[in-house]
Amino acid sequence: MDMYEAMFSPSGMLNEQIARQVFELLPDKGPVMLIMDRDGNIWPSDSEKFHKLNISETFLRELCAKVDDGAEPLVTEENDCGIVAAQLTTEKTNCGYVILVISATGPEPVLNNIDLLEIIVNQVSLIAKLIEKNNLLYELQIRQINTYGNNQPFSN
Repeated sequence: MDMYEAMFSPSGMLNEQIARQVFELLPDKGPVMLIMDRDGNIWPSDSEKFHKLNISETFLRELCAKVDDGAEPLVTEENDCGIVAAQLTTEKTNCGYVILVISATGPEPVLNNIDLLEIIVNQVSLIAKLIEKNNLLYELQIRQINTYGNNQPFSN
């Protein structure tokens, strides 16, 4: 896994932007949210808390494979944590996956609140779509400025 490839790929840059926007909204004592790209690069909302949960990369890859097979949102349990996973896609980019880890609850409370958790996961996807549209509009604006700026003589 190449660190620079993740940082400069379109989905990596988008994942970084999504993480910055979404993670600041999470409460300190709330769930850990992961954004994981298709190459296995992970952006956790709280790195220290995530490492304490001791969830293996192999488990996360298996979870994502099940999501790819159509089990979405996927609800499961690992190390006494309830986990919800879903795809994170926009109209143009497959960003990977969004994973919520709710510690020390097991799957029962997660299953009882699956509708609410599905709304949260869908809101992350909505945020991703809005960020992507904003980026596209910004690129278009810069192109127009460059196009008109190069054709217009500079005036004082």
